[in-house]
Amino acid sequence: MLLLRLYFEFFKTGLFSVGGGLATIPFLQKMGAATGWFTDADLTTMIAVSESTPGPMGVNMATYVGFSTGGVPGAVVATLGLVSPCILVILIIAGFLQRFRQSRAVDAVFRGLRPASTALIAVAGLSVAKSVLLFHQDAAGTVHTFYLPAVLLSVAVFAALQHKQLKKLHPIVFIAAAAVAGVVFGL
Repeated sequence: MLLLRLYFEFFKTGLFSVGGGLATIPFLQKMGAATGWFTDADLTTMIAVSESTPGPMGVNMATYVGFSTGGVPGAVVATLGLVSPCILVILIIAGFLQRFRQSRAVDAVFRGLRPASTALIAVAGLSVAKSVLLFHQDAAGTVHTFYLPAVLLSVAVFAALQHKQLKKLHPIVFIAAAAVAGVVFGL
């Protein structure tokens, strides 16, 4: 029953989250609240791990949730649930798109999807920023409404990225620096 629910929940997420991995975050927040599989704090960790590992973020998060709730079978089922709608939709659309690509209506639909996916990504980014910067639970279980180390680290990263030389660095340098900061400051 768990595997069926994992598949169904991630199928819904894959079907309605247009715009990539970040667009899945609002759906994952609702999923965590509805199922109890993970908390918002766990979701923040999943985002960090998913962004730091190779592969699409949404697939990484589905695999992570599936594995943590149902082991290897759960990971496989959750991942298949997330990608199944994409595969089905692509197969269906590919047959029709060639004939209708020159249509103004089809072109308008594609233009309309861009702001919708941008809005989903913006909401996800604000939600993650809120959970990381404003609400933090320490090891003792105390919830802080303003987490100064995370805010200072965010400001430092933003300031550093204003320099052209730093923008040219490979992303792994930033991932390693964030890992060191997390260990040093206990983030």
